[in-house]
Amino acid sequence: MADITAKPVKITETILRDAHQSLIATRMPTELMLPIVEKMDKVGYHSVECWGGATFDACLRFLKEDPWERLRKLRAGFKNSKLQMLFRGQNILGYNHYADDVVEYFVQKSIANGIDIIRIFDCLNDLRNLQTAVKATKKEGGHAQIALSYTLGDAYTLEYWEKTAKAIEEMGADSICIKDMAGLLVPYKATELVTALKAGSSLPIQLHTHYTSGVASMTYLKAVEAGCDIIDCAMSPLALGTSQPATEVMVETFRGTPYDSGLDQNLLAEIAEYFRPYREECLKNGLLNPKVLGVNIKTLMYQVPGGMLSNLVSQLKEAGAEDKFEAVLEEVPRVRKDFGEPPLVTPSSQIVGTQAVLNVLQGERYKMVTKESKKILSGEFGQTIKPFDPVVQKKCIGDVKPITCRPADLIEPQLPKFKEECKQWIQQDEDVLSYALFPQVATDFFKYRQAQQTGVDVAKADAANKAYPV
Repeated sequence: MADITAKPVKITETILRDAHQSLIATRMPTELMLPIVEKMDKVGYHSVECWGGATFDACLRFLKEDPWERLRKLRAGFKNSKLQMLFRGQNILGYNHYADDVVEYFVQKSIANGIDIIRIFDCLNDLRNLQTAVKATKKEGGHAQIALSYTLGDAYTLEYWEKTAKAIEEMGADSICIKDMAGLLVPYKATELVTALKAGSSLPIQLHTHYTSGVASMTYLKAVEAGCDIIDCAMSPLALGTSQPATEVMVETFRGTPYDSGLDQNLLAEIAEYFRPYREECLKNGLLNPKVLGVNIKTLMYQVPGGMLSNLVSQLKEAGAEDKFEAVLEEVPRVRKDFGEPPLVTPSSQIVGTQAVLNVLQGERYKMVTKESKKILSGEFGQTIKPFDPVVQKKCIGDVKPITCRPADLIEPQLPKFKEECKQWIQQDEDVLSYALFPQVATDFFKYRQAQQTGVDVAKADAANKAYPV
């Protein structure tokens, strides 16, 4: 018997952001996106995720594009669709905490240039690191969505998720996203999780997962039946593997049910047809590695995201210690426990993984400690759900007094300094934000841009960056 509360599921399309970030290292150029925008705009998506995450860095560093210009062009084309971005809380799109004035200005400019929905997350799920971004989004008239980094562990009970959902609603967020970056959420657990979040809050619930462990489509099915309002999908040419479930498949799954999305398969087929040759080109030139299209069940066994697994392999290969792979995988959960059981998502996944590799290679735990590990243990990233292991903390940071306040409270305003440092390159207000996040990469891009505009020695300006083969 149909659930009387069932309603059509909404779909966020990720092919212009997370799908190509997950499968081809964020290398899709803007010129490839623009010809299909008009068709995509007719679909009736809940939103189109097209900016944020790693797109900003990749635009400047590899594609020699201005990310702000990309956003403006997409906004001009998407006349009826909401545009969405991913925002790393106090880290914005970078890897360190920034002062509140930088966060506020970045939000202001993102919305002014065309973003409607900002999905804001923190690698530790420390809600204090999201406050400034949420307030700024609301002030600018945007939709503030808080994303909870999904993970497993003793502390992550259904009560924890329910309580956190309540706190998110009280913060003034407009919706909640379950951000399952590692593909750890299995179908029946999704039923429980969505039910708990719905019990804690009246906000719409969105689910974002990756196909890495092979269960994502089934997880979406159970989540939607439990009341999940929106799911993240990718058009089939760049779906599955480390990307999201395919849009067309999920549309067909719910067709004729109370959850029917109402999206037109003929229109979706035309869009898929447009991207298919690009997929083939990426397979041919090696940008799309067939390995990332498979199922990696070790993700569920070790609770390690796919990207983190490949990082561990390459680190061990460099050290000529590939035989230590299993030992490192066993060490990862121990380090994570020592570090207060954080979710494994950028940058905490890299920090925990690298420390686990060092512990195994050195033959003694915490004999060598990375500066990022010290930052986590001294509270520079915020508060973890569980306390740090006091013995490990003492061994790693000695007598340093850990930070207990919101880390950004200790950062002086930074915008004036950034403006001064890059004033010779500024051609638009947004340039200072590109510089603030990636000083060296942005400066290289500004030099390239200037050379292009003046027609002087473009080849030389581009020498440091191999041109991407479109």
